[in-house]
Amino acid sequence: MPGLNPQQPPAWALEGIAALCRLDADFARIEPAAGPLPWRSRPRGFGGLARTILGQQISNQAAGAIWRRFSALPGALEPAGLLQLTDEQFRAAGLSRPKVAHLRGLAEACLAGTLQLEALSGMADAVAIAHLSAQRGLGPWTAQVHLIFAEDRADIFPYADVALAAAAQHLKGLPARPGPKALLALSAAWSPWRSLAARLLWHHWRHVTGRPAGEEA
Repeated sequence: MPGLNPQQPPAWALEGIAALCRLDADFARIEPAAGPLPWRSRPRGFGGLARTILGQQISNQAAGAIWRRFSALPGALEPAGLLQLTDEQFRAAGLSRPKVAHLRGLAEACLAGTLQLEALSGMADAVAIAHLSAQRGLGPWTAQVHLIFAEDRADIFPYADVALAAAAQHLKGLPARPGPKALLALSAAWSPWRSLAARLLWHHWRHVTGRPAGEEA
């Protein structure tokens, strides 16, 4: 499953978006202007986590191109298969040496049982974020994005995301772009639908700027 595949939101998300718009009327202005929210998802498990890691600190366009090459490698989306890949195969797909080391470390952690991606669905949000963030190189942002797009969590907000801060400033007419703490405080009013708020804010930012936001492939 290459990248993020836009689909129609599931029924629970449509209900959640309606509830969110009742909580904060500013969200009701997004889809009439930007169009219906495309529902983007990633594979569960190791493949989805790998996609998030490949998108770190590079442009969305570059991440999408690298993902297409990487995901075509035999076994790349499973821990055991990834560990069989050679440096030459990773290099041909466009992965940097640090990202190769990172992915190999995560694959080893999965096989050792210290990273339990299959158990995430049974963890509370905070526990799941802590479990992922405990792995070397997996910070809170990576954990939050993975849980939103691969696990369909409803109430997670990546408060350190710059595009979300910019979108919130624009949507709500704030005098300055909120920092992470201020954005986290602002998002409290959107619970229990903060993941949907994030998806809508990314959608809004893509519309007003014409640039891909943080959840693009």
